[in-house]
Amino acid sequence: MSALSRDDVAHVAMLARIQLTDEELDRLAGQLDQIVGWVGQINEVAAQDVPPMSHPLPLTNVTRADEVRPSLTAEQALSGAPEAAQQRFSVPRILDEE
Repeated sequence: MSALSRDDVAHVAMLARIQLTDEELDRLAGQLDQIVGWVGQINEVAAQDVPPMSHPLPLTNVTRADEVRPSLTAEQALSGAPEAAQQRFSVPRILDEE
């Protein structure tokens, strides 16, 4: 018997705004219960002297340093634009201001 009921899965799906069929609710109830069980097993193994981590390998920042380099002038950048105004690309408004 699953510790998570079909109603629990339906509630989580509603919170996530996911529409599920009756068959999906039945199938996912067992799957979600297994996932919760596995997380519980991991919590049992976790030792107090092991710090929590978001990734098993150390991550480094691979971005380059910012350097000023020659680039296009505003006129060059806007030369192919269908429409420009005040040294900016002019695009159709898609949001109303209220």
